[in-house]
Amino acid sequence: MSPPLETAKFSQRRRLSIVLALNLALIGGLVVVGLAAHSVGVLAAAGDTLADSIGLALGLIAVALRDRDPGRTRANQPIAIVALINATILIAVTVTVAIEAIIRLVEGSPAVLGLPMAVVSLITLAVMIAGALVLGLSAHREDVHMKSVLLDTLADAAAAAGVLVAGVVIWLTGGFDWLDSVIALILAAVIGIVGARLAVQAVAALRGADVDFEDD
Repeated sequence: MSPPLETAKFSQRRRLSIVLALNLALIGGLVVVGLAAHSVGVLAAAGDTLADSIGLALGLIAVALRDRDPGRTRANQPIAIVALINATILIAVTVTVAIEAIIRLVEGSPAVLGLPMAVVSLITLAVMIAGALVLGLSAHREDVHMKSVLLDTLADAAAAAGVLVAGVVIWLTGGFDWLDSVIALILAAVIGIVGARLAVQAVAALRGADVDFEDD
């Protein structure tokens, strides 16, 4: 029988793998629907999901390296590095989405198809809730990377709910296309806040600071 610590390590890797698979399954559908529906909000969700997937893939590598290192300080370094990379990607997505949304608000938006936008957002919401359940709310007490994954997943669920509402409104009214850009800006702000906080925490961890990730 494996010791409790080894079981916990295996459980962490397994949970990250499941959430990564869920994210990868979403990306293609989000891109296709985002382009077909002319929805920058859905494309923003696709970019965020891609960034999360990259972070998850790197995280799995970092967790494997950490589990081989008995020294706590050295073991935490790969996790903090991955968290910093993930934060950088999130901030880049924020800037890209914000620029596109502002351009559409200023110059006008193409006709947005609300129904496919709403359907894919509902699916995304369900997948993100499933991912959060797989991770478990206790993930925020494990390490900076596990907390970042949980925060990303919960933020993505909230963003999907916002895009879903916008899609339903656009579909039922046949107008309010600008709402898609507004939701995209809100989504960009959420992604940016998560990315900035994660970057600060990761840098502090790399510098050896005693960061309390539970109380954020």
